[in-house]
Amino acid sequence: MRSAMIRETVRLYSCGIVVALAAALALPGSAGAQTEQKTQLCAACHGESGVPQEKTTPSLWGQQLGYLYLQLRDFKSGARKSEQMSAVAASLEGDDIMALAQYFSQKTWVSLAQPPASQAAAAQALRASSAVVCTSCHQEGYKGEGTQPRLAGQQKDYLVQTMLDFRDGKRGNNPGMSDLMKSISESDVAVIAEYLAGL
Repeated sequence: MRSAMIRETVRLYSCGIVVALAAALALPGSAGAQTEQKTQLCAACHGESGVPQEKTTPSLWGQQLGYLYLQLRDFKSGARKSEQMSAVAASLEGDDIMALAQYFSQKTWVSLAQPPASQAAAAQALRASSAVVCTSCHQEGYKGEGTQPRLAGQQKDYLVQTMLDFRDGKRGNNPGMSDLMKSISESDVAVIAEYLAGL
């Protein structure tokens, strides 16, 4: 009973943040001032210093420009589903999307101080990621390029959730990733996330 009440309180609080964010994102002003306002609002979830508030929220600082742009575009169009992000992205125009993507991509990647994977977990992760050739898109070192996201040092819980969402079809804006994630086990997903988070 208590845990259900806590979950509902968190849900209502999150909805309140989303409504406030969406309203604030629609405020008039100069392009530079608007971008600054919007980036400050993003910090409510993604962190003022680039460290997200929740472990299932991705770090944006230093992420690839093309990837950030495409994800904001997909949240706006509905190609990528998220109650919170879709509400925020609905108020963004093309220029806003590019300005936000540029802002965050130009930041320095922040260390989340996640521990490196154990030797056994790293070995399993490398076997599994090699089987689906992750580095063919995410590059050696898993730092991404262009429209392919950086995975090295990303939030472990976010990585797990994202891979499972691709696997289960909850995230549908990259069918190729869905196919790849279906070809590996859930235990592989867990160790890949642990390995990547610790890089």
